[in-house]
Formats: sequence, structure tokens, C-alpha cells
Amino acid sequence: MNKSIQFLRIYLNDHLAGATLGVELAKRSQRSNKGTPLGDFLAEFAAEASTDKAHLEELMEVVGAGKNMMKSRAAWVAEKVGRLKGNGQLTGYSDLSRLIELEGLMIGVTGKIGLWRSLVEAFPPPQPPPADFQALLQRAEDQLGELQRRHKEAAAEAFGLG
Repeated sequence: MNKSIQFLRIYLNDHLAGATLGVELAKRSQRSNKGTPLGDFLAEFAAEASTDKAHLEELMEVVGAGKNMMKSRAAWVAEKVGRLKGNGQLTGYSDLSRLIELEGLMIGVTGKIGLWRSLVEAFPPPQPPPADFQALLQRAEDQLGELQRRHKEAAAEAFGLG
């Protein structure tokens, strides 16, 4: 097997695990912020993250990358374990929870930006890409900008030092 294809398959599986974690985190954060402007944004974000994950799964089919279910399951479990983090109170959701979750989502979207940029390079013209990686990259960059804005607001709310 061509090493480049083998590396691509491994890379895509790693990103699928990250996408699994990201979708779960986005859904949980949305539920915790339901009925707020942030919750509305996170509902849209979670839907977009699910769509991005589906694009990734389609690409994996195109390049013959079987899903490594162990990686995806481990990511799913990691998101659940992440709920045990300290948030300044014994039970429930706090302003610190919100801030940390937004940071986790920003980290995930930064990884997704790297994915789409790498795939733009992996399928240079005139080779037709299996998906519109430029559009996916632009959406991820837009998501990161909005998450950064929401993070700034959450930091001000959590720490109230300003």
C-alpha cells in the first residue's frame, strides 16, 4: 500500500475521533445553555459540526479508510469523563464550565482548520477534490471567530474582573 494513502487514512481516523468528541461537547454545552443566545449559537454550531463530521466520513469512504471504532469510542468516553472537571461548585453547571467548554470547542475547531487546510494540499488542482475543502475551511474559520467572541464574553462573566 502507498505510504501516503496509509498516512491519510490514519490522519482521517484521528480527525474522526476529534470530530466525535467535538460534536458531543457541542451538544452538551448547548443543552447546558439552552434558552440563551449562546445556546442558540451552540445549537447551530453542533449541527454544523455534525455535518462536517459527515463530510469527513464520506471522504473516508472515498479513500477506503475504514473507521477505527476504538479511536471514536475513546473520544466519546473522553468527552464524558471531561464532565468530571472541577468547575468551582460541587454539582451543576457554572460560568467556569461554560468558559472551559468554549475553550475545548476552540481547540477542536483549530484542529478542524488544520484538517481542511491539509486536504486542500492533498488534492491540488487539477485533481478534483472529493469535497469543497475551501468552503469547509471557511466555515471552520468563521466558527473559530465566533467561538473566540463568545469565549471573551464568557471569561468576562466568569471572572468579572473588568
